[in-house]
Amino acid sequence: MESVISSGERLAVPERVILAPASGKFRPVSDEHPEHDVAEEQVIGFVDGAGHSTPIRSPFRGFLMGLLAHAGERVREGQPVAWLRTA
Repeated sequence: MESVISSGERLAVPERVILAPASGKFRPVSDEHPEHDVAEEQVIGFVDGAGHSTPIRSPFRGFLMGLLAHAGERVREGQPVAWLRTA
């Protein structure tokens, strides 16, 4: 059986982006000081759509360097919303 490697996982750079899982308005978990350690699968924000809220989970463990989307900004599915350093 062949192992599956996520897109971009063969990169030798420690930076990663976290993508919006859906389209809607971006709502970060915290508006103050977004820089902090992040665990794998930790929720860093939400995408609020018509009658639902989708959590944005970090697929990586690392340090959240900053947000690439502002609170209340409309984002598209797959759009980068945060920048993470894994090393």
